[in-house]
Amino acid sequence: MTGNDFVFYKNGQATVFGFGSRTDNLRMRPKSAAAAAGTHSGGNSTDRVQRSFIQKMKNLSFFKMCGSGNDFIIIDNRNHVVEEPDLPAFIAAVCRRKMSVGADGFILIEDSDTVDFKWRFYNSDGSIGEMCGNGARCAARFAYVTGIAGKNMKFETLAGVIAARIIKDRVKIRMTDPAMARLDQSLEIDGGTVVFNSINTGVPHVVTAVEDADKTDVVRLGRLIRRHPVFEPEGTNVNFISSREPGTYEIRTYERGVEDETLACGTGAVAGALIMAIKSRATSPVKIITRSKCCLTVYFKEKNDIFYDVFLEGDARIISTGELGQDAWLIR
Repeated sequence: MTGNDFVFYKNGQATVFGFGSRTDNLRMRPKSAAAAAGTHSGGNSTDRVQRSFIQKMKNLSFFKMCGSGNDFIIIDNRNHVVEEPDLPAFIAAVCRRKMSVGADGFILIEDSDTVDFKWRFYNSDGSIGEMCGNGARCAARFAYVTGIAGKNMKFETLAGVIAARIIKDRVKIRMTDPAMARLDQSLEIDGGTVVFNSINTGVPHVVTAVEDADKTDVVRLGRLIRRHPVFEPEGTNVNFISSREPGTYEIRTYERGVEDETLACGTGAVAGALIMAIKSRATSPVKIITRSKCCLTVYFKEKNDIFYDVFLEGDARIISTGELGQDAWLIR
């Protein structure tokens, strides 16, 4: 039964459990902190997050949220409930699908001295992400429903301050102004030439126009482009976009940090819309259909191929709330 996970409900509260392969381990309760850390001396640090880290942490309340198919674990960390040591290992553990809660990204909501709050955003591999459009919408709705901020808010990210407005279960965020696009570049990939455009919409993106995004080998090509020496050392996200009808495009994205195709990418949707505004003269607003078939709407103003007042609107769904049992962040 390795890789099976279950949800146990008590008084309306959900707790997620992962069970191992031995039948004598099938007990519906989280292990103690000591058991989770390992009680023998000289434990293998590569198997589990540092023992002292686990022992300091109690069961953690979390929200599981989804923005157009991009899913996130969100924790209110204003009281510093998540300690710092080995944080990337902890995040990578809880973001593993089947073995833990699973998510594309992990968000800590923290206090800010200047705006409503600040976030720390991490990819599922534990690496830091400067910006995530779908995650930003989810963070904004989280802040609203938990009383951290009102319907109109601002919060700090590594890409800059993001403004957000709650519209029922949808959120509209104002992105930071993107860098100037670079057009019609080429790469030699796997014995062929790929023509692409690039733009930074908070994080770097490559946008390649294809005849049919549904028929594109996103994982193979995305991985080759994402790690190409041209984009070292940070790497890049890779988007494949095709036209559906005037003003509407389909997009598929290979995300760095997740190292796979995701069902949606907010900053990728913005990148695709802006590149299509230059290349195909698409006008605001542009509709972007993601792999999940959810629609993201991108608004912008443009002058001489310079973009400003860029907004992204889409859903921000609360999937579940609960506690992370301490077994959730076992590394092995």
